[in-house]
Amino acid sequence: MNIKDGVEKPSDGPVKKRWLRKPFGEKKMMLYLGSDHGGFALKQDIKTFLKKKNIAFQDLGTENEDSVDYPDYAQAVARKVAEKPSENRGILVCGTGIGMSIAANKVPGIRAAMIYDDYSAKMAHEHNDANVACFGGRTQKPHDVTRWIAIWLETPFAGDRHARRVHKISSIEKSGVKK
Repeated sequence: MNIKDGVEKPSDGPVKKRWLRKPFGEKKMMLYLGSDHGGFALKQDIKTFLKKKNIAFQDLGTENEDSVDYPDYAQAVARKVAEKPSENRGILVCGTGIGMSIAANKVPGIRAAMIYDDYSAKMAHEHNDANVACFGGRTQKPHDVTRWIAIWLETPFAGDRHARRVHKISSIEKSGVKK
């Protein structure tokens, strides 16, 4: 594993996963991770899983189990994903995953989904094109979460009628709040 500029990258060549490539390019996606104190231990398990799978990621914090505010980490990850939504995805972990999901979804362009089983992992991307997955460090087991991450990453977006619906979500976001 090579570490450059704070980004952990595979050392044994490019990752051959479908989701890591742009449709017509060679650029790999980056996966951004974030957690609060309640999700720190699970985030460490996720990092171990990603390293074993040679999936490039950057950990945006927190660095230990000292109490922190989850919106800070949700915002950091969501902003990175929103910078290049076709190239980036994010994973957020707090005690339940709920707070991270709510906070991340406040960033324009983010579709953060609370994933809790195989089916929600598949549908989060296939139907909703979720670009951030959220998990609960105090409510979910690492072996389940890593399986759900694999499903979420490997499931393609179905497009078609689902693209129309995702576009409607984006329209709501762009319309803002009328006063």
